[in-house]
Amino acid sequence: MNISLAITFGIMALACYLGIRARKGKNMDMEQWAVGGRSFGPVIVFFLLAGEMFTTFTFLGASGMAYGVGMPAVYAFNCFYFVIAYWLLPPIWRYAKKNNVLSQSDFYVKKYDSVGLGVVVAVIGVIASVSYLVMQFVGLGIIVSSSSYGAISSGLAVIISGVVVTIYVTVSGMHGSAWTAIMKDILLLAVMVFMGFYLPFHYYGGFEPMFKAIENAHPEMLLFPTEGLSITWFVTTSIMLAVSFYLFPHMQAGIFSSKSAKAIRWNAASMPLYQLIIVFSIIIGFSAILQVPGLDDADMSLFKLAQSAFPPWFVGVIGAAGALAALVPSSIVLLSSATLMSKNIYKVWKPKTTDKQVGQLSRALVPLMVVFAVFFALNESKLIGLIYIMAYSIIIQLFPALFFSLLKKNPVNKIGALAGMIVGLILVICSTVTNTTMASLFPNSPSIIRDFDMGLVIMIINFVITYVVGAATNRAVKSEGEAVENMDLHHRKAN
Repeated sequence: MNISLAITFGIMALACYLGIRARKGKNMDMEQWAVGGRSFGPVIVFFLLAGEMFTTFTFLGASGMAYGVGMPAVYAFNCFYFVIAYWLLPPIWRYAKKNNVLSQSDFYVKKYDSVGLGVVVAVIGVIASVSYLVMQFVGLGIIVSSSSYGAISSGLAVIISGVVVTIYVTVSGMHGSAWTAIMKDILLLAVMVFMGFYLPFHYYGGFEPMFKAIENAHPEMLLFPTEGLSITWFVTTSIMLAVSFYLFPHMQAGIFSSKSAKAIRWNAASMPLYQLIIVFSIIIGFSAILQVPGLDDADMSLFKLAQSAFPPWFVGVIGAAGALAALVPSSIVLLSSATLMSKNIYKVWKPKTTDKQVGQLSRALVPLMVVFAVFFALNESKLIGLIYIMAYSIIIQLFPALFFSLLKKNPVNKIGALAGMIVGLILVICSTVTNTTMASLFPNSPSIIRDFDMGLVIMIINFVITYVVGAATNRAVKSEGEAVENMDLHHRKAN
């Protein structure tokens, strides 16, 4: 075993130890396991939500996109997330606290008094989450294999990591995820900030000389193209991602674990500063454009540059930071998905299931989900890749029903919510399978229309359907009630 691999696995083992130890002194009932007993303060919630936000995309994807397409990569630095979070998440938390909500599906069940709607929400959440989980494992395999200089295959790295995350999630639940998130965020922040400063100065003599060199060699890399990944694409995609991000079940689980709405608002207000870590990831990608040109896989740019600039032991530290960037969000996705399947799907099918049995089933589902995710990660299924493309567009279809439910007087009902979600889901699947975009629908239109994000368009359609169907069925129910009341009145007068 080389020094790089030893350091990577040593830090992963420490994370596993912290994850297991986190359960000490806790009575791990369902609430403690799924949402940490709703006991986490602002600092823990900050690290937990950051742990969910900064993943292998932060580590490989943002730098890879900067290397591959240049300026459009700045969409990853999206602080609109937190504007929405500041206003949207506290009322969700207050309702969850008051009504003992443990999962995303529970929220919709109680808001719309519909178990069926809760099942649909759970299914949508699991579909979106599974693809998210598989991609984390795929990225993790690349990271560990690259940091070990090929001493270990990506497949074996995925399997070992699956075992690690299964152990501490099954044993400690959300408490384990929270403590490993702290370790991961400190390490990731240190590594990315250091590399983001060091590499431009090491290879170019500073940030300005680096960008001047890129401008001279590839000026198109520093501009948004006039079509395709244009300004319209940037704005609409940023809105779509910001609205959908906190709708993922694992993000909801992190929100429910907070002990106060104030902790959530503090987190939303301070997180944009931490978001600067993505800027450093993008800078690393720009640094690699001229130093490691011609890579077939743009996501490898960070490691190719690191291996030429740093000694093996530090590459091992970088690999460990990247591995934790996959393990922490994977653990929270496993928690939320297992809770959804046991509480909001299985228990609906078997209503006599006790809370204790639900907790046992949730834990049992964790290793099964890991096996499933590892299988697809090893085989790199095209089906999973297709679902991953759809993930954000699918999960955003939950937003219209959520938005209306938070109004003082909800103008729609479960029928409208269900109709909007189902139509939105069908449209997303059809548009992705057929590769339908606004450009293919309106090829002769200006770029402001052609480059508009398709997921956002479908969500707008969902909004209209949810409102129209909900309002119409509400009126129909009201009219039917008035008719029955008039018949009763007429009958009483006749007698």
